[in-house]
Order: sequence, then C-alpha cells, then structure tokens
Amino acid sequence: MGMNALRILMALALPLSLLACQAREPNKHAMQTPPPEPTGPVVKTDAEWKQQLSSEQYRILRHAGTEAAHGAAYEEFKKQGQGTYHCAACGALLFSSEQKFDSGCGWPSFYDPAKAQNVKLSTDYSMGTQRTEVTCAICGGHLGHRFDGEGFNTPTDQRYCINGGALTFVPAPKP
Repeated sequence: MGMNALRILMALALPLSLLACQAREPNKHAMQTPPPEPTGPVVKTDAEWKQQLSSEQYRILRHAGTEAAHGAAYEEFKKQGQGTYHCAACGALLFSSEQKFDSGCGWPSFYDPAKAQNVKLSTDYSMGTQRTEVTCAICGGHLGHRFDGEGFNTPTDQRYCINGGALTFVPAPKP
C-alpha cells in the first residue's frame, strides 16, 4: 500500500472512530432527530444489549441500576430545553419537556409520560418497601420509579423519577 493510500485511509478512519466513541459516551444523551419509533416489542440477547449500550446504560436499563444523584446526566437534563425523551435502548417515545419539572431530587422528573402506552408500571419490593417501578413497555428497560402524593404543584401530583442514562433527548425543531 502506497503512502498516499495510507493517508487517505487514515483520514477516513479517524472521523469514523471519533463518531463511534461519541455514540457510546455515557454522558451524552442527545440526538438531533427522533429515533425510529419501534412498531412492536424489542427483544435482544444480553450480548446484543451489551454491544449497543454504554456500560452505564446497560447497568441501568438491563439490571435496574440507579445512577448517582446530581450526576452528569442530570446536569445535562437541567439544561435541555423543549423536546422529547426516548428510551436509550429502543428509541420508544417516553416523556416530553412539556411534563418535565424540577423536583430537586437529583434525577430527571416528569409528572406524566408523553406516550403512556410506552411506559409500564409494576410493583417493586427490591429496597424492602413497596415502590412503583417504571420500565419501557417496548424493550423492558428499567427507567426509574414513580412516586405519588408528594405534594408537587403539578397536574398529577406524581413524580416519575427517571435515570438520565436511560433517556435520549431530542430537541424540538427550531421554527
């Protein structure tokens, strides 16, 4: 292989490798356009989920993990304007900035889902108490928990306390 061919190959490979690293960066949870909306259940092997998700996303979405309060994903969330929030695993629409509020808890909070059929609620006893777990109804990914009756001045008095790492933000189109 000649020197010019090698330079061309390197020039093409560098931007692609940077894009690959950027796509798996765990604290970058934004896209410019909405992901394709799944048309049915999304089922993958554990190995496929590990390949697709960052290690933090995998821990949260596939093993019901919880990110640290007031972490990088939450700081990003606070700065995000109008837009929609999708499942980081399957792309399903989950929440909207229209239902976003600052609960002061250190995790993204919403008072209602944007697309209720994409959000599944179930009883969770994992911490020695009864809670309501929130999962993606399309892929089964763990999102967080819902708390009721906490006295927030919202239309539902519910707090969907969601891990930022489980979400992908898509900004609203600019007029």
